Formats: sequence, structure tokens, C-alpha cells
Amino acid sequence: MSGNIIEIRHLRKAFGDHVIFSDLSLTVKKGETVVIIGPSGCGKSTLLRCLNGLEPIQGGTIYLNGKPLEYGRKSLVKIRQKIGMVFQNYDLFPNMTVLQNILLSPVKVQKRNRREAKEEAEQLLEKVGLREKADAYPDALSGGQKQRTAIVRSLIMHPDILLLDEITAALDPEMVHEVLDVVMELSRNGTAMLIVTHEMAFAEAAADRVIFLDGGRILEEGEPQAFFHSPQTERARRFLSAFTYSES
Repeated sequence: MSGNIIEIRHLRKAFGDHVIFSDLSLTVKKGETVVIIGPSGCGKSTLLRCLNGLEPIQGGTIYLNGKPLEYGRKSLVKIRQKIGMVFQNYDLFPNMTVLQNILLSPVKVQKRNRREAKEEAEQLLEKVGLREKADAYPDALSGGQKQRTAIVRSLIMHPDILLLDEITAALDPEMVHEVLDVVMELSRNGTAMLIVTHEMAFAEAAADRVIFLDGGRILEEGEPQAFFHSPQTERARRFLSAFTYSES
């Protein structure tokens, strides 16, 4: 497992009698951006929720930096500090400013010095173009600004890997590019990411590796240029034919 941030071995996940994954295995390397695509209902978001401990698993093992994770009640807080997650709906507290939203977990959960955490938060906001919004409340932000705030809120926890779940799904095209720019910068800086998206242009631009998931199985994976322009399976070709995306 050397060089892997995450390794999933023989994952089994079911909701009652409905089996999502019967035997799923995959890895994410240090500094790698892996994008998962596939039809709705194939288990993409469920997979991220399993990694973050939001959904219990029924079998298999998940390793973080070579060590098996135990998703008990006491360990979940530590796991979620190491495996950060950004959701489609932002999950910002409406009664807190941008800066207060970002500082809540490092100060309350990690018990970090507030002044030092505030300095880091301001630096991160500067990097994502939101320094002037530090004292704004979420209802005064655009969708793209909210999503960038949510990314900063995860980054300040210093996670080993960042999970991004359909973070552009609710955004208009201009805002998608705002968020894509931030993700691309994170990728260039070596932040390991596992991204679920329906945005094919986003996937092609951001990914080091693309995983095509369907029916709870990985049907195809590879470098984005090869996958999007020369898919090897008929199922992937049919899936991609339903999308029109630019080669930006």
C-alpha cells in the first residue's frame, strides 16, 4: 500500500436487500486526483459517504495511509479530520459569517489556537478569492462563493484526502469555472482528492485518473484523455454519448 492515501479492499455496502457494492476495490495515491463518474444511482456518492463514515459498510476494509480504519463512534471525529468532505449543498451555518464557519472546527474540534487558525483561514480565503467576504453571511454569497467557502472549511482541517461530492451540480456555468479553478489549484499543489461529478468537462480537466462506475462495479478506468476520447467499453461509450462537453 506504499504511496496510497486510500485503499479500499472488497467493500460491501447494502441498504437492506439492495446491494450497492458487493466487492469493490480501488486506491487513491498521494497527490492524485481521481474522478468517479457514472449513471445516477450507481453508488458514487454512497462510496464517498462510506469513506467518511456517514454510511456504515457491511464488509471489506478501508485503509488510510496503510492503516485499516475502524468506524466506531469514538474514532469518527478523527477520521473526518483526515478524510475531509465537501457536499453539493455547502452545509454552511446561516447565522455565522464565512470566517466563523471556517474557524468552528479547527478551534472547537482540533483545539487549535484561534489567532493562528484565523491567520490560516484568511490566507486560504485569499487563495480562493474570498478574502473580502470573510465577514459576510452565507445568504449574501453566490453559489460559487459558498462552495469555495466550504472547500476552505475542509482544507483548514489539514485532511489527508478531500472528498468532493457533486460540488458543481447546483451551480451555473460561470460559477462552475470558479470552483473548477480552485480544484485545479489544489490538484497542482498535490492535494489528494476523490471527486464525484456529472460534469464531464470538469472531470476531464481535473482528473489524473477517471473511474467509470456502474452497477456497483468499476467497468473502466484510466487517464482522462484516453477515457473521454477512446473509451474501451461499450457501456462507457453509451454513457459518454449522452453528454456534450468542451475540451477546455
